[in-house]
Amino acid sequence: MEILVAYYSETGNTRKVAEAVFAGLRHTRKKLLPIDQAGDMTGYDLIFCGFPVQHHGVPARMVHFLRSIPAGKKIALFASHGSLRGGEKALSAFYAALSLLQGHTVIGTFGCRGQVKPQMIDEWMESPQHQAWAREAQSASGHPDAADLHDAREFAETMLYSAEHIHGLGKKPR
Repeated sequence: MEILVAYYSETGNTRKVAEAVFAGLRHTRKKLLPIDQAGDMTGYDLIFCGFPVQHHGVPARMVHFLRSIPAGKKIALFASHGSLRGGEKALSAFYAALSLLQGHTVIGTFGCRGQVKPQMIDEWMESPQHQAWAREAQSASGHPDAADLHDAREFAETMLYSAEHIHGLGKKPR
């Protein structure tokens, strides 16, 4: 099975998570690449796609990348974000990414906290409608931490198991 772990990262949070996902993929042929270096994706059986949640959505560069994935691929999504795990803003970004992947099979998602740039938090604190989110984002300082990266490795192992045993990837036809 050929696996690509492709990511887009501006602050390094998503890159750290991508590296942990990559480390969790044992005994496979795999590549870890930023999305702008991924090139032709037709030869990959499973593609992990990682991005930072920005403005409660998917960054434009990742939107373009997701739309460029050849039809019929198995995909696992992961993201870093400043909100709490399972929070509405992070989930809305996953829903947006899923809407871009029609014609593919998304086998799972993983989100973890990532430290938000302090200057962004300062800007949001000045805006009454964003203050609650800015306070939540402040608590993401120090993330992704060791526990987040451990969870990312476990996510990768689970997705690999799912790809092989539930979706039949990597098995030779009889």
